[in-house]
Amino acid sequence: MMLPAAEAGCRERDSPACCTGRNNECFEYTRRKTVCYCDAYCQKTRDCCEDYQQVCQKSAATDCEVGTWGPWSPCTSPCGIGSTERSRQVSVPPRNGGMPCPDLKQRRGCFGNNVVCSSAKEVAKILPDSYKRNFKDPWRRPHMLMKEEKASYCVYLRVKQASVACKLKLWSAQLVRDRLVCAECQSDAMSKADRCGGDGLEGSRTFWVAASVSGCHGSWVRESSSERCHCQPYSVLFV
Repeated sequence: MMLPAAEAGCRERDSPACCTGRNNECFEYTRRKTVCYCDAYCQKTRDCCEDYQQVCQKSAATDCEVGTWGPWSPCTSPCGIGSTERSRQVSVPPRNGGMPCPDLKQRRGCFGNNVVCSSAKEVAKILPDSYKRNFKDPWRRPHMLMKEEKASYCVYLRVKQASVACKLKLWSAQLVRDRLVCAECQSDAMSKADRCGGDGLEGSRTFWVAASVSGCHGSWVRESSSERCHCQPYSVLFV
């Protein structure tokens, strides 16, 4: 029902007299029997009731203001496809129907190429610990120079995948999904960098192959490592 001309305007609306944001139901009729609005959005569309400023706007509207974008975060994947994001802060919040804040976060794709990525491409070659060299050579002459022995270290890896062929040998049959394996890196298998090739990356899947079992291969993820360490019996060796 149309209100009498004398009663038109925001002052005569039921509680709440004014509406925040955009609300098409927050309206009244002018003296010319046209629709006028009492919501905050009417300032943008310029169709406010005549008494809107007096009744609803005790102070001027303040638009949202934001700061500059911060730096992009590191890529979520150190090696391969991932994502990165940046953010910014609100410096002045909107008030009295002012313009709302724009997006405060941005995200985009990225391709990680960390310095460790080359290690992720290495494939570890392993053998059972029965190949471990822990004996003295009875044929060595006292005057012969011995090769410098470097301290062994242990790597603990969680198996993620193993091929069916691994079941052909007793030692490789133990390489099953979710099993934690200790792999020892001995001096003979170390490179000039004093490490064994394919000794894994923490948090990233790498690959291995059983050197003495044809077709036995899989993947694992490095969980931890220990310096100057020897793995327990029935473990594996890097070769």
